Amino acid sequence: MKLNDENLPQVSIAKPGYDRGEIGIGIVHFGVGGFHRAHQAMYVDRLLELGDAGDWGICGVGVLPGDRRMADVMDAQDGLYTLLALRADGGREARVIGSIVDYRFAPDDPEGVIELIAAPSTRIVSLTITEGGYSIGDAGPDSVFGLVTAALERRRERGLPSPTIVSCDNIEGNGDVAREAFTAYAEKAHPDLAGWMAEHTRFPNSMVDRITPATSPEVIETVRDEFGIDDEWPVAAEPFTAWVLEDHFSDGRPRFEDVGVMVVDDVMPYELMKLRLLNAGHQALCYFAYLAGYRLVHDAAGDPLFATFLKRYMDEEGTPTLLPVPGIDLPEYKETAIERFANPGVRDTIVRLCFGSSDRIPQWLLPVVRENLKSGAPVALSAAVVASWARYAEGVDEQGEPIDVQDQLADTLVPLAKSQLENPTAFIENTALFGDLAEQPRFVEAYLWALESLHQNGSRATLEQLMTTS
Repeated sequence: MKLNDENLPQVSIAKPGYDRGEIGIGIVHFGVGGFHRAHQAMYVDRLLELGDAGDWGICGVGVLPGDRRMADVMDAQDGLYTLLALRADGGREARVIGSIVDYRFAPDDPEGVIELIAAPSTRIVSLTITEGGYSIGDAGPDSVFGLVTAALERRRERGLPSPTIVSCDNIEGNGDVAREAFTAYAEKAHPDLAGWMAEHTRFPNSMVDRITPATSPEVIETVRDEFGIDDEWPVAAEPFTAWVLEDHFSDGRPRFEDVGVMVVDDVMPYELMKLRLLNAGHQALCYFAYLAGYRLVHDAAGDPLFATFLKRYMDEEGTPTLLPVPGIDLPEYKETAIERFANPGVRDTIVRLCFGSSDRIPQWLLPVVRENLKSGAPVALSAAVVASWARYAEGVDEQGEPIDVQDQLADTLVPLAKSQLENPTAFIENTALFGDLAEQPRFVEAYLWALESLHQNGSRATLEQLMTTS
């Protein structure tokens, strides 16, 4: 059965009990991918189900050429899609999510998107544009920054309140990063706007957390065969989900706290916990695991050697850099994180974790290195992770098979990595990524030991040696 509004009454799994035709658009979201649909859109769906959030429906917006397929699917399915929660015991829970009530492909109608954001009913603009999406270097009027600032300029001229801009990307201080990027663009494109934004526009920081692998053909088949739904682009995710959000809004907000969101005054402690333990933990796992021959995350995380390495990184190097985290049991969080990695139901891929390393390692792991260098805390395990990335970036695995290094800087990084056989510090001499780490003796010593061991002994033997000597 094709998934759309017409067929929704015949759907037998959990589905919206609210009238989608009565839902107004209060949130415009840029970057409607798997994570947004497994996370923020799911929380808004919960709100709408409570019956008192009818003005907070979502309009998704795509700005990149690759977003056209999502536009086509959203149009064909009236914004509906199936969300699968994949339990470790193999069980699956499914629900049709109805909170995305409209979708716009900006290249087809940029003016329509600007007017949508400029409308007084739009009170939140949210973003999942990836860790590397906040550079305004070559951003033009049809970019996220161009479209949003043009709309803010109209709201300023019309005497309307500013919407809140909510980044939901895995970046330390994501709201602060968004503020800097949008303000910098406004200063160039709309000279009078930046001052108005400083007074009226809020950019709350947030922490988002749900492991959401890319939708595989198997997920599409499962939705069709087990639940009888022909869904062109369902989403599968782990059961665990968390969202911590600062209560700093320009023009009101829905009662997110009623559906499990932690609404707090300061998100930074939670953000650091997630980025430096869970996200950096993924990086600690993925390159060693790929080199060792693993291709699925749960297989690697279920290996006692890799699980021990993850736990020791979190305990000995990640945790000392954290702030106190109110309401969180850190030992339990770390144990749960490794259990989440080892969930065989999710079938997350090592390749996904290795994607875009030049955005991820500097955001998630290098701050841990720098803080521990400053405080005198250990850095051997973090340095080994960086070395595993450098070895992976050579583009050949331990069996001599090619590695497709998927990174926006691959054309720079792969030649640097290949040259480290002659110049072992070549990779970390890239100051744009590593700053002065190549001049920090304690880091360099640990890095060079790990890189040499990876070349001479392989990833597994390197981890075994680390676990006995560090």
